[in-house]
Amino acid sequence: MRVAQLGSGTPEIAVVAGVHGDEPCGVRAVERLLDERPTVERPVKLIVANEEALERRVRFVDEDLNRAFPGDPDAKTHEGQLAHRLVEELDGCLTFSMHSTQSHGEPFAIVNGVSETAKAVVPKLPVTAMVETSNFAEGRLFSEIDTIEVECGLQGSETAAQNADRLTRAFLTAVDALPGDTIRSDLPVYRLTDVIRKQDADTYEVFVDNFAEVEAGDPFAAADGDTQVADEPFYPILMSPNGYRDVFGYAAEKLDVLTAPPAAD
Repeated sequence: MRVAQLGSGTPEIAVVAGVHGDEPCGVRAVERLLDERPTVERPVKLIVANEEALERRVRFVDEDLNRAFPGDPDAKTHEGQLAHRLVEELDGCLTFSMHSTQSHGEPFAIVNGVSETAKAVVPKLPVTAMVETSNFAEGRLFSEIDTIEVECGLQGSETAAQNADRLTRAFLTAVDALPGDTIRSDLPVYRLTDVIRKQDADTYEVFVDNFAEVEAGDPFAAADGDTQVADEPFYPILMSPNGYRDVFGYAAEKLDVLTAPPAAD
């Protein structure tokens, strides 16, 4: 784990990259900040988390770090010990954690609850949606640390790396660490309600788009040609043929739209 800091004092804000070793986009954003060393108005802690997995270019060494929290200093896995160290390092920090996905190209945010902090910060980020995932938070970083996660784009793409840089700077501006203005936009909010599992098969297909409502009776995926049909309406989130080993993705409900304040005359 690499830990660095911008500014002096005790940070209450942190940026985390490299939780998964096959998602390097956030590492690029952190490295650029360290190269440029911008003047900050609040100290910021910068962390590249799973350096060993990044070096091997694998998602994890022994277990998924973002399912290993709070961790244990005596854990038998690399990620179990690392999770414990990361929680200690992030104690007291509002944390911005960057990821990428195989299922959706546009950035969106993931939160453990629609808190006042989330409602204040996330609409100021260049994201298309906010997803509340408290039903599936066990073992994730935000189960222990006040965290806003972002999916920056498609895994391994240059666009995801560019988005990570843009998102990080927007976050630091939104929390008054970097000077400047943010643009607040209307933001739809979803809550994950169920896991969409897939059977063991040789080929998988997905017929729907993420964040586009699926009506009851609509086919949405298939495994070896065996089509799955929606029993009730839902919004697909993180749906892809091969993003996860045993699930297609998640079903969600739409909670709200956070509206931007009217522009001043």
